[in-house]
Amino acid sequence: MRKVSVNINNDKLHLSSELLRAMAHPLRLKILSFIDRNETINVNKIYNTLNLEQSITSQHLRILRVAGLVITERDGKFIHYSLDYNRIGNAIKAIRAFIDQD
Repeated sequence: MRKVSVNINNDKLHLSSELLRAMAHPLRLKILSFIDRNETINVNKIYNTLNLEQSITSQHLRILRVAGLVITERDGKFIHYSLDYNRIGNAIKAIRAFIDQD
């Protein structure tokens, strides 16, 4: 077997692991799906509709925001969430490419 040299960028590795961790949680997937169905939505609507605690919802939204999966826009006292479809699409392409490797 041939030895392959791997050059790992630790910053990119950390960002990638945070992105995958954010996408791997069932409740965060549920939140992402809900945002997708509504295009843009505020946190109150998310936790009331999904029957979640406000603090839990905020924690999960923070993880999604740090991973770059959601975009926030402030409107007065409300923060509206929408999906970053480019980032999500790129993550899905990378996962598929990794899975399809021989």
